This record gives sequence, C-alpha cells and structure tokens, in this order.
Amino acid sequence: MDRGTKRGATPDRVAGNGAAAGRVPLAVVVVDRDGLVSHWSRGARRLFGAAREEAVGRSAVDLLPVSGALPEGDESTLSGAYDAYDGLGPDLESSLDGRLSYPAAGRARLTVAGSDRVDVLWWAYPLVGPGPERLLVLAADAGGLRQDDDADGNVVLERIAPGFALHTDFPGAEELARRLPEILPSMSVGDSARIVAQVLELGYPILEFSQNDRVPVTPDWGVPRRAERKARREWAVAAAASGEPLPEDVEDEGEDLEYVAVRERLEFLNEVSGRIGTSLDLSRTIVEVSKAVVPRFTDVAGTYLREQVVAGEGFPDGVPDTTTMWHRVAVEHTDEPGRWDDVVPVGEAMPFPAHTPFFQCMTSGEPVLVPRISEQMGHMIAAQFEKRDIRPLISNRSMLIVPLKARNVVLGFMILLRHPERVEFNDMDRVTGAELAARAGLVLDNARMYTYQESVAETLQDSMLPHIAPRMAGCDIATRYLPGTLLGRVGGDWFDSVKLPGSRTALVVGDVMGHGLNSAAMMGQLRTAVQTMAALDLPPAQLLRNLDDLAQRLGEHYLATCLYAVYDPIASELEIANAGHIPPVLVRAEDGRSDLLDLPTGAPIGVGGVPFESVRVRVAPGDRLVMCTDGLVEVRGEDIGVGLATLCESAAHPAASMDDACDTIIRALNTRGGRKDDVALLMARLNGIEPEDVAQWRIGLSPVEVGRTRAVVREQLHVWGLNSVVDTVQLLVSELITNAVRHSHSRPIELRLVRGDTLLVEVADDDHTLPTLLSAGPLDESGRGMRVVTTLAREWGTSRTGSGKTVWFELTVPRR
Repeated sequence: MDRGTKRGATPDRVAGNGAAAGRVPLAVVVVDRDGLVSHWSRGARRLFGAAREEAVGRSAVDLLPVSGALPEGDESTLSGAYDAYDGLGPDLESSLDGRLSYPAAGRARLTVAGSDRVDVLWWAYPLVGPGPERLLVLAADAGGLRQDDDADGNVVLERIAPGFALHTDFPGAEELARRLPEILPSMSVGDSARIVAQVLELGYPILEFSQNDRVPVTPDWGVPRRAERKARREWAVAAAASGEPLPEDVEDEGEDLEYVAVRERLEFLNEVSGRIGTSLDLSRTIVEVSKAVVPRFTDVAGTYLREQVVAGEGFPDGVPDTTTMWHRVAVEHTDEPGRWDDVVPVGEAMPFPAHTPFFQCMTSGEPVLVPRISEQMGHMIAAQFEKRDIRPLISNRSMLIVPLKARNVVLGFMILLRHPERVEFNDMDRVTGAELAARAGLVLDNARMYTYQESVAETLQDSMLPHIAPRMAGCDIATRYLPGTLLGRVGGDWFDSVKLPGSRTALVVGDVMGHGLNSAAMMGQLRTAVQTMAALDLPPAQLLRNLDDLAQRLGEHYLATCLYAVYDPIASELEIANAGHIPPVLVRAEDGRSDLLDLPTGAPIGVGGVPFESVRVRVAPGDRLVMCTDGLVEVRGEDIGVGLATLCESAAHPAASMDDACDTIIRALNTRGGRKDDVALLMARLNGIEPEDVAQWRIGLSPVEVGRTRAVVREQLHVWGLNSVVDTVQLLVSELITNAVRHSHSRPIELRLVRGDTLLVEVADDDHTLPTLLSAGPLDESGRGMRVVTTLAREWGTSRTGSGKTVWFELTVPRR
C-alpha cells in the first residue's frame, strides 16, 4: 500500500477530454459493524449497476466488485444482478471483516451486464467511534480520467494508481477539507465531523499518474446546483400529481430528493445562524433575525416580543395570557416599500385573544401552521387591528407562526407569511421554522440578558456616582464619567464634591484598581468615608491618612488612588494631597497656560504605613482645575506621558462653557483607541469670591456685644441691598452669638457674612462642644435657639476647627 508521503504535488492535470484529472464522480459506500451496506450512493448505482434498494442491507462482500491491483489483462465479470465475487483483494476483504486498521487502495477491472468493461479505482477507510459506521469505501471509474492513443490508434489507459497523502500537501487544502463532508450520507454534524477527521488523518485520496505527478481527488458526485435541483423537484412533483411516468434521470434524482432537501435546509439554518447574534445589542439582534428569513424562507416576517423583553427587565414569568402585551419590534417583507408600515407599524403593542392562532402558539410554545388564510380567518385576524383593514395583506397567504423560546419560556413569536403564488408552508417547513425559532430565541435571550445586566450595571454605577451641583460657593463644576469595556460597565472610578465651612469646597477624584462589582462596592465604601471625613473638615493629608487606615480595617485586598483638594474662594488657595493618583492640571486664566501640578505622589490607599503631604497652591479667579483618573490618559502600548501632554493641551483649549471644555478633553483623549478602563473627569472653574462680598467682625465675650452685632449686621445687609432678609438674619445671628458668648472661653468670637448665590453666616468660637437640637419644654429657659435656626434657615451645620468650632447657616436671597 502506498501512503503517498511525497511532497510537492503538481496542480490538477488536464485530461484528454478537457476535464480536470482530479475531479471525478465518486461512488460512496458505507459498511456497518455487521459488514452490511448502510449507504449506497447514486454514484455507486451508476458505477456498479445495483440500485440502492438492492444494495442497502446486503453483505458488502457480495456487492463490492473490486479486488486488489490486478495484473494487466485480468478481469472479473458480473452477470445478472450480481454474482458472489470471489476475487476480493486481501486488503479490502480484511477491511470488510473488520480486521483492517489502516487505509487500503487498489484497482480492479470488471464487466457489468449491459455495460462495457469498467476499470475501477477504490479507496477504503476503517472507521472508529460510537456510530455504526465501520468502513468507508470510495470508488471511481478510471476510464474517464486519462486516455491516450498508441501509434496504431488504439485507446491505451494510462497507468493510474490510487493512493493517499496529506491533504495539506496540495494547493487549496482548506477547500478540500471543507468539501469532504459533502460526499458523506446525511448524518449529524458531529458524526460527519468525526468521519472527516479520520479520513484526513488516515490520508486524503489521491491519483498517482507517475512518481512525481500526483493530484488530490476532487469529488464531483453530480448533485446539480440549487436552481437545477429545485426545477427537477418541481418537475417530479408535477409529474407525480398527473400520473405521468418520470424520465429515468428525474427518477434517479427522486431517490436523493429528501436527502438534498434536508441538506438544503441544514445549509439554510447554518446560514441563518451565522447571520444572527453578531452582537449583544437587542435591537440589532431583532433586525438580524427578521432579515435572515426574508426572502429565502418567507416573504413577510413580523416579530413580536413580550413587554419585559423589550423593556430590558428580568426574565418574564409564567405562561402568557390574553392580557399579555406583545410589542411588534420588526416587520420585514418583499412587498413594495411602505405597504405594511401604516397597517402594522413597528412599536405597536397589543394583546391577542384566546381564539387566534397567535395565542395558540404563545401558550403551547409550538409552531402553528395555517396552509392558507381563509376569508373567515382573515376577518378574525383583522378584528385585532382597529380601523385598519389588514385583510388585503394576508388573505390567501400561507402562514407559519413560530415561538421564540428560551429556557422553556416564550419570549415572543414570529409570524411568517408567503405570497399566494408561492408554495405553501408544509410540515418540513414547520420543523425548519421551529429550529430557526429555537436558535433565534437563544440569541434574543442572550441579548436580553446582556441588556438587562447592562441596565443593572448602569443603574448601580449611577447610584454610586454623585449628582454634583454645577455651582458651588466660588466655583463652577462639570463632570464626565465613561464606562470601560462593554463587558465591564461597572468600575471603581469616582468623583465628588463636598461643601465645607467657610464657603470652601472639597474636590475629589479616586480610582479603585480593578473592574466589576467588587471594585464598585469598594469604591462606594471609600466615597462614603471621604464624604464623612470631609464633613469633619479634616485637612487633606489627614483625610487620606484616615482613609488609608479605613482600607486596612476593611480587610479588602484592594488598592485605590485618590486626589483630594480643598478650594478656598475667599483666600484664593488650593490645598491638595495625593495618594498615588495622576497629578491634576491647572489652567491659568491670565495667559491660558496649562501645567501638571507638582505634588508629592504618595502611596495608593490600602498600602498602609505611608505618610501623606499637602501642598498649597495660589490660584486666581477664572483658573481651571482638571482632575481625572488614569483611564483617560493611559493607552496600552503607549507611554502615559503622551496622554498627560494631550490632557494639558486639550484642557487649555478655549471653550464656551464648562461642559464644552469637558467634551473637548474627552474627544482629544478618547479617540486614540485602546482604552479599556473607565474614566472619571472633574473640572472646576475657580471663580473666587470678591472682597466686597465678604464682611467679618471680631466680637468680645460680653453679652452687650449681642445688640451691637445685630446693628452691624443690619447695616451691612442694607449696603448689599438684602433688606428682605434683615429681620431673619438679625434673629438668627443673635441666637448664635448668644450661644458663643455663653460657651466661649477666652478668644474673641468671629462673625463672617459671605454674599453669593446664598447668604452664608458663620460664627466661630474657641469651644469644642458642638451644639445639638434639644426638646425644650414650655418652662425651659434654653434649648430653643437651634430650633429657631433649623426652622428659618435654608440649611445649617457645624464643624470642628483647630481652635474650637464653627456654626453656620445659609439663607436664600434675591438674585443679583
């Protein structure tokens, strides 16, 4: 046996009749474990002269008229239907008995009754596996491959030997391997793949014309193209209906009609499977499913989904009923444009009554076939469409309704309609439609689950990110958040702003390393902790120190970077501390210059035992501070310095508004590609507070100072034109100064009024005890002051300072 291990095969040679030497009609025979023929192809009937009905189930030893490579001049004759053949070569005979463990090939000459002498080439492959197939035999007529004439004009068959070789030795190896399953009988995809793999492993069939002239066998089993097969089937059906006898070639074709039809439908389903589910976007998947079946399988396809699926909610529960709302999400058709749009518009939601075939499909979960829509059924269906006559669109059409299911729950259904002149849907179409719907249902469910999970992730992320007011005392703020990859919508990046005493604002940007729910949960804990400690008015370095201690106590193995800045609009100063975060950018309003602030980097939160330092930076009104996470400036394979330089350049670009300025930065940095991380961006325009909008006094500890304080406050409010709030402010200031005089120790009391969008009043003393709300009785002399403040003030609060405490309140004032 020649396994054909030589390399460097030449391309297909050209036979004398113009056909490619390697392209041959093949006879395909499959033998089962009992030695009986289980598959006998049409090519086998033509080559060996036995019909499939005679061959299938008979012993292969009795049927296969091939022997080992015969010497020149030997021949075997078959008479009648078949005589027992005694001249089997040892290789094939042992393979038929199940003893062959390697492929065998040979050449034999035989005579079939009513035919000329036939020169047969054969290849035999032993098969293993769970299926019943044990031997695959391929055979071809050598006479049609190569002919030459000798000097006397007699036909001489050139020496051609069958053999084996690796299919990768030849050009177009992938095409050879891809087409090989097409010669096999109809079987499952898994069994077909298993047999093909064994054939390719044992050796691809080749033809050897000489030692260096070897070509692969390219199957040409004579199955017509799709259009020709369709015409032949229609001819066969018409002839059968009229009782006319079928021509021989059409009768032969009828033997393979079912096989070819099944293969065509499998090809269609495979094609549809490849066209749907290309993304996890629910709306795109819906369109793909509808377009996949029109026009090849149907002329009209309408898709309906349950309300929960369209809304991106959880998995719908229970069996649908007459109250279930179904949303028409897609209509695809081959009619003239616009014909269906007005009558059945996409987006309409409607229930279906119990007596309709649609309700039967959605409740049973099985396809419903209506060969032709009768006039009565047309009226029944049209009754569901108020003031719209749908009967001209559906009358006399064939209809198939298939459920879209996942996990045994109906998510929706498809209504398929064929034109009256087209062949009706049949039982095979019902099976095909059910398989199509099953695949589409799984794809839709995957898209639904992704849409639902994405919605949950976005809701979670939105709930964890603050809704920052665009205006704080002395500054304007704009923010942006961009999720990372589509598979990781939830991340650990955050930003925040916290209102502090003295018209100051804390600005925060942080990034928990990693993605997913764990990072988001850790981010939520750290953000809450920052807000709590910021309300205590801790200095930036001390706040980061406490945050690092908290991360250690939480016991989570997470690291986070954080940038914490406190802006004082009255002092025109920033105090910033950094915990391993990228530095912020400061854009100077005077000359438009932008620079990265030089800050001590510090260690990330969670490292533990590392000190943090604060830096004070002088700012001017109109300066802008840009703080972001590294996801905005980092790109895989690129130095982070490039991103930081781009950040500085884009931050300095003039913009009409804060939102426009943020968008400019995002456009400059988010179009480079390669970004996987989420992004948090916070920009603050530091407007400052003008000195004429601030008034402050130092007040002695004598009770008589309370009356004098009311007088200076009233005078200042008249200067500012805030006459409408004079009485309220006087009353509240009197309460706070009285408490301060009573509880202060030695240092003078400080009173400050700040005019902005609101009126801020602050009273500071050297007592560390914070005031609290008390329940005062009718006869109590104290405990009512802070209740008065709570009732009349827009908001109020307290905070400890290094020398004592500050009590403040705000009032709404008329716009300037």
